[in-house]
Amino acid sequence: MKKLLASVLLAAGMVSCAGTAEKTIPVYGWQGEGAEATEASIQADFSKWKEHGLCGVCYNAGGFNVEKHARAAKIAHANGLEYHAWIPAMLKGDADSTWYAVNRNGESAYRVQAYVPYYKCMCPNNPDVVNYLVTEYGRIADIPEVDFVHLDYIRYVDVILARGLWEKYGLVMNEEYPTADYCYCDKCVADFKKATGIDIRTVKDPSMCDQWKRFRYDVVTRLVNKIADAVHAKGKKVSAAVFPGPESYAKKLVRQEWNKWNIDAFFPMNYNDFYLEPASWVGEITREEVASVNGRKPVYSGLFICRDWKNKAKIKDPEGHGLIPSEIGEAISGSMKAGAAGVALFVPGNMTDEHWAEFDKAIRSLQ
Repeated sequence: MKKLLASVLLAAGMVSCAGTAEKTIPVYGWQGEGAEATEASIQADFSKWKEHGLCGVCYNAGGFNVEKHARAAKIAHANGLEYHAWIPAMLKGDADSTWYAVNRNGESAYRVQAYVPYYKCMCPNNPDVVNYLVTEYGRIADIPEVDFVHLDYIRYVDVILARGLWEKYGLVMNEEYPTADYCYCDKCVADFKKATGIDIRTVKDPSMCDQWKRFRYDVVTRLVNKIADAVHAKGKKVSAAVFPGPESYAKKLVRQEWNKWNIDAFFPMNYNDFYLEPASWVGEITREEVASVNGRKPVYSGLFICRDWKNKAKIKDPEGHGLIPSEIGEAISGSMKAGAAGVALFVPGNMTDEHWAEFDKAIRSLQ
Protein backbone atom coordinates (compact mmCIF):
# COMPACT_ATOMS: atom_id res chain seq x y z
CA MET A 1 0.00 0.00 0.00
CA LYS A 2 2.83 2.42 0.89
CA LYS A 3 4.51 1.82 -2.49
CA LEU A 4 1.17 2.42 -4.21
CA LEU A 5 0.65 5.71 -2.38
CA ALA A 6 4.17 6.86 -3.19
CA SER A 7 3.73 6.18 -6.89
CA VAL A 8 0.35 7.92 -6.99
CA LEU A 9 1.82 10.89 -5.14
CA LEU A 10 4.55 11.30 -7.76
CA ALA A 11 1.93 11.22 -10.48
CA ALA A 12 -0.40 13.63 -8.70
CA GLY A 13 2.12 16.42 -8.21
CA MET A 14 0.98 19.56 -6.42
CA VAL A 15 -2.33 19.38 -4.57
CA SER A 16 -4.59 22.20 -5.70
CA CYS A 17 -8.24 23.09 -6.25
CA ALA A 18 -7.41 25.77 -8.78
CA GLY A 19 -8.75 23.60 -11.61
CA THR A 20 -7.15 21.45 -14.29
CA ALA A 21 -7.40 21.14 -18.03
CA GLU A 22 -10.15 18.56 -17.51
CA LYS A 23 -12.15 20.22 -14.75
CA THR A 24 -12.11 23.95 -14.27
CA ILE A 25 -14.79 24.07 -11.59
CA PRO A 26 -13.55 23.21 -8.08
CA VAL A 27 -15.62 20.38 -6.64
CA TYR A 28 -15.32 19.02 -3.11
CA GLY A 29 -16.94 16.15 -1.28
CA TRP A 30 -18.00 15.83 2.34
CA GLN A 31 -17.55 12.27 3.52
CA GLY A 32 -17.39 10.52 6.88
CA GLU A 33 -15.09 7.59 7.48
CA GLY A 34 -16.83 4.29 8.09
CA ALA A 35 -15.94 2.10 11.05
CA GLU A 36 -14.45 -0.53 8.73
CA ALA A 37 -12.39 1.89 6.63
CA THR A 38 -8.89 0.78 5.63
CA GLU A 39 -6.10 2.39 3.64
CA ALA A 40 -7.24 0.37 0.65
CA SER A 41 -10.90 1.40 0.93
CA ILE A 42 -10.02 5.07 1.42
CA GLN A 43 -7.66 4.90 -1.56
CA ALA A 44 -10.41 3.37 -3.69
CA ASP A 45 -12.87 6.12 -2.76
CA PHE A 46 -10.43 9.00 -3.17
CA SER A 47 -9.11 7.78 -6.52
CA LYS A 48 -12.67 7.32 -7.84
CA TRP A 49 -13.68 10.82 -6.77
CA LYS A 50 -10.54 12.31 -8.24
CA GLU A 51 -11.34 10.63 -11.55
CA HIS A 52 -14.77 12.27 -11.46
CA GLY A 53 -13.17 15.69 -11.05
CA LEU A 54 -13.15 16.33 -7.31
CA CYS A 55 -10.23 18.49 -6.23
CA GLY A 56 -10.63 18.09 -2.47
CA VAL A 57 -12.35 16.27 0.35
CA CYS A 58 -13.87 17.46 3.62
CA TYR A 59 -13.30 14.26 5.54
CA ASN A 60 -14.57 13.29 8.98
CA ALA A 61 -12.10 10.74 10.29
CA GLY A 62 -13.52 10.44 13.79
CA GLY A 63 -13.50 13.87 15.38
CA PHE A 64 -10.12 15.01 16.68
CA ASN A 65 -8.44 11.69 15.94
CA VAL A 66 -4.95 12.73 14.85
CA GLU A 67 -3.90 9.28 13.63
CA LYS A 68 -6.95 8.77 11.42
CA HIS A 69 -6.77 12.26 9.94
CA ALA A 70 -3.06 11.80 9.26
CA ARG A 71 -3.76 8.55 7.42
CA ALA A 72 -6.60 9.99 5.34
CA ALA A 73 -4.74 13.22 4.58
CA LYS A 74 -1.74 11.31 3.23
CA ILE A 75 -4.00 9.26 0.97
CA ALA A 76 -5.78 12.42 -0.19
CA HIS A 77 -2.50 14.06 -1.14
CA ALA A 78 -1.35 10.89 -2.87
CA ASN A 79 -4.42 11.28 -5.10
CA GLY A 80 -3.92 14.99 -5.67
CA LEU A 81 -6.81 15.96 -3.38
CA GLU A 82 -6.82 18.92 -1.03
CA TYR A 83 -7.60 17.75 2.52
CA HIS A 84 -10.03 19.51 4.85
CA ALA A 85 -10.17 17.83 8.27
CA TRP A 86 -13.92 17.92 8.90
CA ILE A 87 -14.66 17.99 12.63
CA PRO A 88 -17.90 18.95 14.44
CA ALA A 89 -17.17 21.55 17.10
CA MET A 90 -19.95 21.94 19.66
CA LEU A 91 -21.18 18.34 19.92
CA LYS A 92 -19.43 16.32 22.62
CA GLY A 93 -20.98 13.55 24.66
CA ASP A 94 -18.37 13.19 27.38
CA ALA A 95 -17.26 16.69 28.39
CA ASP A 96 -17.42 18.07 31.92
CA SER A 97 -21.07 18.72 32.79
CA THR A 98 -20.34 22.43 33.34
CA TRP A 99 -19.36 22.88 29.70
CA TYR A 100 -22.84 22.44 28.25
CA ALA A 101 -25.29 25.05 27.00
CA VAL A 102 -28.45 25.76 29.01
CA ASN A 103 -31.83 26.39 27.41
CA ARG A 104 -34.39 29.03 28.35
CA ASN A 105 -36.07 26.54 30.70
CA GLY A 106 -32.83 26.25 32.65
CA GLU A 107 -32.11 22.72 31.36
CA SER A 108 -28.53 21.79 30.54
CA ALA A 109 -27.91 20.02 27.23
CA TYR A 110 -25.84 17.60 29.28
CA ARG A 111 -29.06 16.20 30.78
CA VAL A 112 -31.85 17.24 28.39
CA GLN A 113 -31.31 17.49 24.63
CA ALA A 114 -33.40 19.20 21.97
CA TYR A 115 -34.66 16.99 19.14
CA VAL A 116 -32.20 14.07 19.35
CA PRO A 117 -30.04 12.52 22.09
CA TYR A 118 -26.75 13.35 20.37
CA TYR A 119 -27.48 17.09 20.60
CA LYS A 120 -25.28 17.41 23.68
CA CYS A 121 -24.07 20.85 22.69
CA MET A 122 -21.46 22.80 24.58
CA CYS A 123 -21.64 26.52 25.33
CA PRO A 124 -19.54 28.55 22.85
CA ASN A 125 -19.07 31.26 25.51
CA ASN A 126 -17.53 28.92 28.09
CA PRO A 127 -13.76 29.64 28.41
CA ASP A 128 -12.97 25.97 29.00
CA VAL A 129 -14.83 25.02 25.83
CA VAL A 130 -13.05 27.72 23.86
CA ASN A 131 -9.63 26.61 25.10
CA TYR A 132 -10.44 22.98 24.39
CA LEU A 133 -11.50 23.66 20.81
CA VAL A 134 -8.58 25.98 20.05
CA THR A 135 -6.17 23.34 21.34
CA GLU A 136 -7.78 20.40 19.55
CA TYR A 137 -8.12 22.10 16.17
CA GLY A 138 -4.52 23.23 16.58
CA ARG A 139 -3.41 19.61 17.01
CA ILE A 140 -5.15 18.69 13.77
CA ALA A 141 -3.55 21.66 11.99
CA ASP A 142 -0.14 20.31 13.03
CA ILE A 143 -0.63 17.28 10.75
CA PRO A 144 1.63 18.06 7.76
CA GLU A 145 -0.80 16.90 5.06
CA VAL A 146 -3.84 18.73 6.47
CA ASP A 147 -4.52 21.77 4.28
CA PHE A 148 -7.61 23.11 6.08
CA VAL A 149 -9.43 22.40 9.29
CA HIS A 150 -13.12 22.26 8.42
CA LEU A 151 -15.48 23.50 11.13
CA ASP A 152 -18.95 22.02 11.51
CA TYR A 153 -21.65 22.42 14.19
CA ILE A 154 -19.90 25.67 15.06
CA ARG A 155 -23.17 27.18 16.23
CA TYR A 156 -26.03 27.00 18.69
CA VAL A 157 -28.72 24.33 18.57
CA ASP A 158 -31.31 25.04 15.87
CA VAL A 159 -33.73 27.32 17.68
CA ILE A 160 -36.00 26.76 14.69
CA LEU A 161 -35.60 23.69 12.50
CA ALA A 162 -35.51 23.91 8.73
CA ARG A 163 -39.11 23.71 7.48
CA GLY A 164 -38.64 20.33 5.84
CA LEU A 165 -37.78 18.72 9.19
CA TRP A 166 -40.87 19.81 11.11
CA GLU A 167 -42.99 16.80 10.23
CA LYS A 168 -40.16 14.39 11.05
CA TYR A 169 -40.02 15.66 14.62
CA GLY A 170 -43.76 16.34 14.95
CA LEU A 171 -43.27 20.07 15.42
CA VAL A 172 -44.66 23.36 14.20
CA MET A 173 -41.91 25.93 14.73
CA ASN A 174 -43.35 29.31 13.90
CA GLU A 175 -41.54 30.90 16.85
CA GLU A 176 -38.57 30.31 19.15
CA TYR A 177 -39.47 27.80 21.86
CA PRO A 178 -37.66 27.63 25.23
CA THR A 179 -36.55 24.01 24.88
CA ALA A 180 -34.29 24.81 21.90
CA ASP A 181 -33.34 28.39 22.78
CA TYR A 182 -29.73 28.58 24.07
CA CYS A 183 -27.68 29.69 26.01
CA TYR A 184 -28.93 30.89 29.38
CA CYS A 185 -26.09 29.62 31.55
CA ASP A 186 -24.92 31.85 34.39
CA LYS A 187 -21.93 33.15 32.43
CA CYS A 188 -23.93 34.05 29.32
CA VAL A 189 -26.59 35.79 31.39
CA ALA A 190 -23.97 37.69 33.41
CA ASP A 191 -21.92 38.69 30.37
CA PHE A 192 -25.00 39.95 28.55
CA LYS A 193 -26.16 41.95 31.57
CA LYS A 194 -22.71 43.49 31.95
CA ALA A 195 -22.70 44.52 28.29
CA THR A 196 -26.28 45.80 28.04
CA GLY A 197 -27.75 46.17 31.53
CA ILE A 198 -30.46 43.66 30.58
CA ASP A 199 -31.22 40.59 32.67
CA ILE A 200 -32.33 38.32 29.86
CA ARG A 201 -33.99 35.89 32.27
CA THR A 202 -36.53 38.57 33.14
CA VAL A 203 -37.42 39.43 29.54
CA LYS A 204 -40.86 38.10 28.63
CA ASP A 205 -39.97 37.22 25.04
CA PRO A 206 -36.19 37.04 24.53
CA SER A 207 -36.68 36.32 20.83
CA MET A 208 -37.71 39.95 20.38
CA CYS A 209 -34.54 41.33 21.96
CA ASP A 210 -32.19 42.34 19.15
CA GLN A 211 -29.31 42.89 21.60
CA TRP A 212 -29.63 39.28 22.78
CA LYS A 213 -29.49 38.07 19.18
CA ARG A 214 -26.42 40.20 18.56
CA PHE A 215 -24.73 38.89 21.70
CA ARG A 216 -25.03 35.31 20.49
CA TYR A 217 -23.98 36.04 16.92
CA ASP A 218 -20.86 37.63 18.37
CA VAL A 219 -20.19 34.73 20.77
CA VAL A 220 -20.02 32.30 17.85
CA THR A 221 -17.96 34.71 15.74
CA ARG A 222 -15.40 35.22 18.53
CA LEU A 223 -15.04 31.47 18.97
CA VAL A 224 -14.53 30.89 15.25
CA ASN A 225 -12.00 33.69 15.00
CA LYS A 226 -9.99 32.38 17.96
CA ILE A 227 -9.81 28.97 16.34
CA ALA A 228 -8.89 30.60 13.03
CA ASP A 229 -6.11 32.64 14.64
CA ALA A 230 -4.59 29.49 16.14
CA VAL A 231 -4.79 27.54 12.88
CA HIS A 232 -3.51 30.41 10.76
CA ALA A 233 -0.54 30.78 13.12
CA LYS A 234 0.44 27.25 12.11
CA GLY A 235 0.34 28.14 8.43
CA LYS A 236 -2.89 26.28 7.73
CA LYS A 237 -6.31 27.44 6.55
CA VAL A 238 -9.86 27.20 7.88
CA SER A 239 -13.11 26.34 6.10
CA ALA A 240 -16.57 25.76 7.55
CA ALA A 241 -19.86 24.06 6.81
CA VAL A 242 -22.50 26.71 7.48
CA PHE A 243 -26.24 27.15 7.20
CA PRO A 244 -27.55 28.95 4.10
CA GLY A 245 -27.77 32.72 3.98
CA PRO A 246 -26.58 33.93 6.33
CA GLU A 247 -29.39 36.47 6.54
CA SER A 248 -32.18 34.19 5.30
CA TYR A 249 -31.50 31.16 7.49
CA ALA A 250 -28.17 30.89 9.33
CA LYS A 251 -28.69 33.84 11.66
CA LYS A 252 -32.31 33.00 12.40
CA LEU A 253 -31.93 29.26 12.88
CA VAL A 254 -28.52 28.76 14.52
CA ARG A 255 -27.05 32.24 15.27
CA GLN A 256 -24.38 32.02 12.58
CA GLU A 257 -23.41 35.42 11.20
CA TRP A 258 -20.76 33.67 9.19
CA ASN A 259 -19.94 36.48 6.79
CA LYS A 260 -18.13 38.08 9.76
CA TRP A 261 -15.85 35.09 10.31
CA ASN A 262 -12.13 35.40 9.64
CA ILE A 263 -11.80 32.11 7.76
CA ASP A 264 -10.68 31.17 4.28
CA ALA A 265 -13.63 29.40 2.64
CA PHE A 266 -17.34 28.90 3.24
CA PHE A 267 -19.32 25.75 2.45
CA PRO A 268 -23.01 26.66 2.90
CA MET A 269 -25.23 23.60 3.14
CA ASN A 270 -27.70 24.54 0.42
CA TYR A 271 -29.86 21.48 0.95
CA ASN A 272 -33.01 22.53 -0.87
CA ASP A 273 -35.22 19.65 0.29
CA PHE A 274 -34.63 20.61 3.93
CA TYR A 275 -36.33 23.93 3.14
CA LEU A 276 -39.04 22.44 0.89
CA GLU A 277 -37.53 24.22 -2.08
CA PRO A 278 -36.85 23.09 -5.67
CA ALA A 279 -33.39 22.72 -7.17
CA SER A 280 -33.68 26.24 -8.64
CA TRP A 281 -33.54 27.63 -5.08
CA VAL A 282 -29.89 26.57 -4.80
CA GLY A 283 -28.82 29.27 -7.23
CA GLU A 284 -31.00 31.86 -5.53
CA ILE A 285 -29.57 31.27 -2.06
CA THR A 286 -26.02 31.06 -3.45
CA ARG A 287 -26.42 34.57 -4.83
CA GLU A 288 -27.18 35.86 -1.34
CA GLU A 289 -24.19 33.98 0.10
CA VAL A 290 -21.72 35.30 -2.45
CA ALA A 291 -22.99 38.85 -1.94
CA SER A 292 -22.69 38.52 1.84
CA VAL A 293 -18.91 38.14 1.64
CA ASN A 294 -18.52 40.73 -1.13
CA GLY A 295 -16.36 38.38 -3.14
CA ARG A 296 -13.65 38.42 -0.45
CA LYS A 297 -13.80 34.69 0.28
CA PRO A 298 -14.77 31.68 -1.85
CA VAL A 299 -18.22 30.17 -1.40
CA TYR A 300 -18.67 26.50 -2.31
CA SER A 301 -22.33 25.62 -2.70
CA GLY A 302 -23.17 22.45 -0.76
CA LEU A 303 -25.45 19.99 -2.58
CA PHE A 304 -27.34 17.19 -0.80
CA ILE A 305 -27.44 14.01 -2.88
CA CYS A 306 -30.30 11.49 -2.81
CA ARG A 307 -28.78 8.02 -2.96
CA ASP A 308 -32.01 6.03 -3.36
CA TRP A 309 -33.38 8.53 -5.84
CA LYS A 310 -35.64 6.09 -7.67
CA ASN A 311 -37.62 5.66 -4.45
CA LYS A 312 -37.38 9.25 -3.23
CA ALA A 313 -41.15 9.75 -3.32
CA LYS A 314 -41.59 6.85 -0.89
CA ILE A 315 -38.97 8.04 1.61
CA LYS A 316 -40.61 9.82 4.55
CA ASP A 317 -37.44 11.05 6.26
CA PRO A 318 -36.28 14.25 4.49
CA GLU A 319 -32.71 13.36 5.41
CA GLY A 320 -33.08 10.58 2.85
CA HIS A 321 -34.08 13.07 0.17
CA GLY A 322 -31.80 15.30 -1.89
CA LEU A 323 -30.96 15.96 -5.50
CA ILE A 324 -31.90 13.30 -8.03
CA PRO A 325 -29.80 12.99 -11.21
CA SER A 326 -32.10 15.18 -13.30
CA GLU A 327 -31.74 18.03 -10.76
CA ILE A 328 -28.00 18.06 -10.25
CA GLY A 329 -27.26 20.04 -13.40
CA GLU A 330 -29.63 22.84 -12.40
CA ALA A 331 -28.13 22.99 -8.91
CA ILE A 332 -24.57 23.18 -10.21
CA SER A 333 -25.25 25.69 -12.98
CA GLY A 334 -27.39 27.82 -10.67
CA SER A 335 -24.63 27.90 -8.07
CA MET A 336 -21.92 28.84 -10.55
CA LYS A 337 -23.98 31.48 -12.33
CA ALA A 338 -24.70 33.02 -8.91
CA GLY A 339 -20.98 33.46 -8.29
CA ALA A 340 -19.98 30.36 -6.34
CA ALA A 341 -16.31 29.40 -6.50
CA GLY A 342 -17.36 25.77 -6.85
CA VAL A 343 -19.64 23.14 -5.35
CA ALA A 344 -19.45 20.47 -2.65
CA LEU A 345 -21.24 17.12 -2.72
CA PHE A 346 -22.88 15.67 0.39
CA VAL A 347 -21.87 12.97 -0.02
CA PRO A 348 -19.92 11.62 -3.02
CA GLY A 349 -20.54 8.14 -1.63
CA ASN A 350 -24.24 8.66 -2.44
CA MET A 351 -23.61 9.53 -6.08
CA THR A 352 -25.01 6.85 -8.37
CA ASP A 353 -23.82 6.24 -11.92
CA GLU A 354 -26.75 8.34 -13.11
CA HIS A 355 -25.72 11.19 -10.79
CA TRP A 356 -22.15 11.09 -12.06
CA ALA A 357 -23.32 11.14 -15.68
CA GLU A 358 -25.40 14.28 -15.08
CA PHE A 359 -22.64 15.79 -12.95
CA ASP A 360 -20.06 15.31 -15.71
CA LYS A 361 -22.46 16.79 -18.26
CA ALA A 362 -23.09 19.84 -16.05
CA ILE A 363 -19.39 20.45 -15.48
CA ARG A 364 -18.60 20.19 -19.19
CA SER A 365 -21.38 22.63 -20.07
CA LEU A 366 -19.87 25.28 -17.80
CA GLN A 367 -16.29 25.01 -19.06
